[in-house]
Amino acid sequence: MQSGTKTKAPYGSWRSPITAELAAVPAAPFSGLVLEGRDVYWLETRPTEAGRTTIMRRSSSGMVTEITPPECYVRSTVHEYGGGAFTVSRGTVYFSNYWDQHLYSQVADTAPRLLTTAQGHRYADLIVDHRRRRLICVREDHSGSGEPENSLVAVDLSGEGTEQVLVCGNDFYSNPRLSPDGTQLAYLTWNHPNMPWDGCELRVLRFHPDGTPGSGRLIAGGSAESIFQPEWSPGGVLHFVAEPGGWWNLYRWNNERIEPLHPMDAEFGRPMWVFGHSSYGFADPGRILCAYTTRGMDRLAWLETATRELTEIDSPYTEVDYLRCGDGMAAFIGGSPRHPYGVIQMDFTDNATRPINGDFEVPVSDAYISIPESIRFPSTGGIEAHAFYYRPKNPEFTAPGGELPPLLVISHGGPTSSASTALRFPIQYWTSRGFAVADVNYGGSIGYGREYRRRLNGQWGVVDVDDCCNAALFLAAKGLADRGRLAIKGGSAGGYTTFACLTFRNEVFSVGSAHYGVADLETFANDTHKFESHYAETLVGPYPGRKDIYVSRSPIHFATRLRSPLILFQGDEDKIVPPVQSQMMFEAVRQRGLPSAYLLFRGEQHGFRRADSLRRAQEAELYFFSRIFGFDLPESVEMITIENLPSGS
Repeated sequence: MQSGTKTKAPYGSWRSPITAELAAVPAAPFSGLVLEGRDVYWLETRPTEAGRTTIMRRSSSGMVTEITPPECYVRSTVHEYGGGAFTVSRGTVYFSNYWDQHLYSQVADTAPRLLTTAQGHRYADLIVDHRRRRLICVREDHSGSGEPENSLVAVDLSGEGTEQVLVCGNDFYSNPRLSPDGTQLAYLTWNHPNMPWDGCELRVLRFHPDGTPGSGRLIAGGSAESIFQPEWSPGGVLHFVAEPGGWWNLYRWNNERIEPLHPMDAEFGRPMWVFGHSSYGFADPGRILCAYTTRGMDRLAWLETATRELTEIDSPYTEVDYLRCGDGMAAFIGGSPRHPYGVIQMDFTDNATRPINGDFEVPVSDAYISIPESIRFPSTGGIEAHAFYYRPKNPEFTAPGGELPPLLVISHGGPTSSASTALRFPIQYWTSRGFAVADVNYGGSIGYGREYRRRLNGQWGVVDVDDCCNAALFLAAKGLADRGRLAIKGGSAGGYTTFACLTFRNEVFSVGSAHYGVADLETFANDTHKFESHYAETLVGPYPGRKDIYVSRSPIHFATRLRSPLILFQGDEDKIVPPVQSQMMFEAVRQRGLPSAYLLFRGEQHGFRRADSLRRAQEAELYFFSRIFGFDLPESVEMITIENLPSGS
């Protein structure tokens, strides 16, 4: 090809250097960051090691090393989603090992030492109480019958397996945080049917001198107000994120009064699907480094605690999480539209940021990277909804004149979550081949305030469906997508929205792809884990009292309305959305005589972790769409069996 010329080829058929192997890298391979002094520790997921997660450290000298040995898989399964699987204190690492869910400690290059012995216990959200030589953490006890019991416990560091219950009686606990003098413990707690973002309580427990629990009191929150990330300042003042004004803002409990630090229409919190999220930290007693979200994008800022003045920091990062402050520096997991998630260091002297995980270079030219454009569009009831639009982009190709690109609408999981603006190769895989992509922040998404988040309450299967459909129709009407080639995909709750769009708004999308999606709301309400066992009561309604709603919004009961081909992906060990959901939907689509495919991945759970599974799913999806939309693939991919595919397709 001569320089400056482009090959003319139909959208979808463009050759791209963004391979399925590159797209198989997890969207967020780093998590659980801990900063001790100037040493940064984080969790790193490795798809080539069957999805194993290990602890990495970058020392103050700049050396990056793996801490945990190959036989250890650092992961908690509290709430099934886990998080908060490790902490570090005085050079010792404490972690939960996925294989047995026991707690271990490890010093430098020595072998891990077992700390717990009880069977059926899971642990998360660890902190160290040095004064009493113990770990304080969330424990989820699966040793009995029925629903597991959650509590806050102290685990003796001697290795004898002694556990002392500190707080119990409620359904859930998180965020145990010791005051600097060790006399008080702040924590969050909530009960069914709430999820933590619906409403939870911030409470403080005072210890007796011997470390046994004493009196406790409610500080903030309740059944209808959510609290996020309680932290003690270096001076012993309790800070937290609350939403009395409709936005998750920073507050402090000072001299028996709750004080707002800087009220604004922005979100300083996020839904606690996993333990360990953090949006702020103390650089010193008078200065907070924080991250907040406006219109779906994160910003970094300094907040002066005395004047309560907020100053935005010039930073390229639009996704910031696990923010921690240490000795003259901060670290966080961050990403931007031009950079995938990485471990980022920020120096307090000049606010300069740089990646430190050692493998942050983007392996393809910027010329292939499509940048998300924030769009707003009208949806049902005159409500304005949000999405990020990605244009097709490839410097080597152009489409024939007059052709519009196929559009892939993505419905994120959760559903209480949001679309990310960090560079994600699974999206660039599509745009570099000639697809447009719309990543929809439908009603119920975070980053737009409590009112927008609660749009989905009682309306799951309605609001999310309308917003995804209206996003697609809006872009088609604007001439940014081919109305006849609209596709939708989603995982988990996004898989449910995909099923519902294809069933209840069957005139919009021509094809769908669902990853471990919910097809039957009744089955989901009756056959899921404790953390989400009452989630549907908020999203749909009380069960069985409003069984009629569950039936009327379950796509599996309305298979006769299906008109579009569908491909499904499922892990056989999924405890959150069991395989029966995907299997039922596949059978329904197949019996309708529609083109359909079902791929079951052995050893995978809720969210694929293995490189071969991620690669196979990406290629299978492309292959399926190519057969439905009728374009040729420029590369060879492994074929899949498609039921009911007309000959010649």
